Amino acid sequence: MTTDINIRLATPEDVPTILAFIQGLAEYEKLADQVVATEDNLKHTLFGDKRYAEVVIAEYNQQAAGFALFFHNYSTFLAKPGIYLEDLFVLPDFRGKGLGKVLLSYLAKLAVERDCGRLEWSVLDWNQPAIDFYQAQGATMLHDWRINRVTGENLKALAQSV
Repeated sequence: MTTDINIRLATPEDVPTILAFIQGLAEYEKLADQVVATEDNLKHTLFGDKRYAEVVIAEYNQQAAGFALFFHNYSTFLAKPGIYLEDLFVLPDFRGKGLGKVLLSYLAKLAVERDCGRLEWSVLDWNQPAIDFYQAQGATMLHDWRINRVTGENLKALAQSV
């Protein structure tokens, strides 16, 4: 790891920084209007009695510069857990310094340590810089797969359909 870069597990005190990273990512992805997360929600879901995800913070020269938010999923074919990377974001001023690669490498190491069968994530099809970066790290794009999502009123309707 580069001496200027430090990766550490997030703490409850990092919640305002995590929210700022989420908002920065949403702006980059042109989805800022969809962010409804609050510091209280994040504190409850990331650091409460039941933790739904984990976060690592990337620091560059002791400044919070990026983050990765991830959680475990499960592969029935492998009969092993996996790590799903929900978000990886580096602030614009810190891009090109190796932070993204160090974050991804940290998660790969964690996956190996936890005996996971895979590390996976999604990327927007228009985000060519991210696609190029991920492929340079050895990622394989799964072109035959499509993400499905049910949210809001449709989620409530589906929950009550049986």
